[in-house]
Amino acid sequence: MTAKTSTAKTSTAKSPTAKSPAGPAARTTGAPLLEVAGLRVTAGPHEVVHGVDFTLRPGEILGLVGESGSGKTLTALAANRMLPPGCRTTGGTVLLDGTDLLALPEDAVRAVRGRRIGMVFQDPLAYLNPRMPIGRQLAEAALVHGASRADARARALELLDLVGIPEPSRRYRDRPHEFSGGMRQRVLIAMAMANRPDLLIADEPTTALDPTTQAGILDLLVRLRDETGTAVLLITHDLGVVTRTCDTVQVMYAGRIAERAPVKALLEAPEHHYTAGLLAAVPRLDGPRGLPLAVIGGRPPAAGEPLPGCAFAPRCAAATERCGREAPGWVTAGERGFACHLPVTAGEEPPARADAGEPAAPQAAGDPVPVAEPVPVPVVEPMPVPVAEPVLVAEDLTVRYGRRGAPALDGVSLTAAPGRAVGVIGESGSGKSTLARALLGLLRPQSGTVRVGGRSWDGAAPAEERALRRRVQFVFQDPYASLSPRMTVREALAEPLLVHGLPLGRIEELIELVGLPPELLDALPHRLSGGQRQRVAIARALAVGPEVLVADEPTSALDVSVQAQILNLLLDLRRRTGIGLVFISHDLALVRHLCDEVLVMRHGRVVEQAPAERLFSAPEHPYTRELLAAAGQH
Repeated sequence: MTAKTSTAKTSTAKSPTAKSPAGPAARTTGAPLLEVAGLRVTAGPHEVVHGVDFTLRPGEILGLVGESGSGKTLTALAANRMLPPGCRTTGGTVLLDGTDLLALPEDAVRAVRGRRIGMVFQDPLAYLNPRMPIGRQLAEAALVHGASRADARARALELLDLVGIPEPSRRYRDRPHEFSGGMRQRVLIAMAMANRPDLLIADEPTTALDPTTQAGILDLLVRLRDETGTAVLLITHDLGVVTRTCDTVQVMYAGRIAERAPVKALLEAPEHHYTAGLLAAVPRLDGPRGLPLAVIGGRPPAAGEPLPGCAFAPRCAAATERCGREAPGWVTAGERGFACHLPVTAGEEPPARADAGEPAAPQAAGDPVPVAEPVPVPVVEPMPVPVAEPVLVAEDLTVRYGRRGAPALDGVSLTAAPGRAVGVIGESGSGKSTLARALLGLLRPQSGTVRVGGRSWDGAAPAEERALRRRVQFVFQDPYASLSPRMTVREALAEPLLVHGLPLGRIEELIELVGLPPELLDALPHRLSGGQRQRVAIARALAVGPEVLVADEPTSALDVSVQAQILNLLLDLRRRTGIGLVFISHDLALVRHLCDEVLVMRHGRVVEQAPAERLFSAPEHPYTRELLAAAGQH
């Protein structure tokens, strides 16, 4: 049901073993390399990918965008015949240069996989052998497909140089733990390129990477495309990644294609309300600070949930009764296409939803869709910076791991007060998370002090330390790891109250404070969405009435729609409770939107500290300017 059109930045298909360099000017319109039509995938008893179509031409970068659970990864894995146990393809075709991969026997597919199709996975540590040198792992990728040992080693060294690893001959024998996160991701890309594939599938290759590392990985993908003519299928939930890299974007929702368009056209004038909602939920480096973001209410439908009409209708503020009973057809207009009864009109602002974060009620077949009235985002002035005594004060902190090497923190100072948000930004390895642990007394610095309400963590007796912890609480990056899988939401919220001798009657108040329905109190974490789990983690941190929250990358792995909900929640909590915030993130737009003051860290030191508005509009340190340039500003 999806349009078969594509951008014209393409080239003729190449043989699986030889590929001539082809820059952007050399890519011309040619026959499609990959044609996916009517692809259907089931997981257990439920169909989760419903008739997906797309076309990818040589030299094209196609972005596949959507929230978690939309079917992006399963679509890519099905195309590469790599579905996990319990999942299977039940319909459709996947044509690679006219050959249907779904009809090939397994041994023939293995010959294609790795040679003509390379795969880059999200977590490099999960796919690199920690005990094997990097060079041998790259050589192995060539050996599997028939290269000699000498040729495989030469190819491994060539690949390390190709993806920008310095001194390839020296790093050849290093193991994965000796590489940074960005360098490990480069190694995965090199491994996927070992046999000069025609198609590279990259599944969330930049999630949780800092701006400069992310920019390096994306620039590498574009350079590989330009130099080798390789087509790229890029799976992501980050619209900034799409903007920087893709020629064409295809938006997925609930296992279906919602919209397809050239990237510039889609970003400037989305036609599907889901696409418009995703774009509106992203904070901008040039947007207004401190105001609530537009959000997409409710949640995506669960697998097997009956949806007689448009799958997005229960979350769409523009939905009508027709949307709830009749699935939209695919509308094609040139290179664009969408599936919507009421496409977005030019200049239309996507309305915010009042039920943000709450699950949408399942729709029974034939029931009319509940039409939500648009609720505009309240126009309020950014929160004034209060005058309050600091609660959390860190002075000249120095932390070393081991006796050798540079310190993880080197003379870092920070002050946090109620009602005030302090942002901490910097690349991976700059010391941000070490600073968070030191602020909470979870590790003790070799020199310097951290005081909470004037009292240092050092020398505090257990009862006194417990009292200090009531004043400063921590929100971790991964809520699923910080919540016990065996404790219900009610039990998770009760635990800190019991530890501090506080009344359990606060549980209902806490769940309401973070915008969750009370029905979830008896749910286990695996039943919650990522955004709901993070809200529970925030409620748990708020349970003891802290004056300052330290939040370490609390939205890095969340979809943009859920991220907007969490960001709005933190803004609302500051206004309603006056709580202070230390917000650690590699997302510069989030920090600018939320924070009053920003610290920029590099190699364990603070290289610049300034009010947020001044730092983002007129940065003084070259490293700050470099970060902003990588994020698309300056």
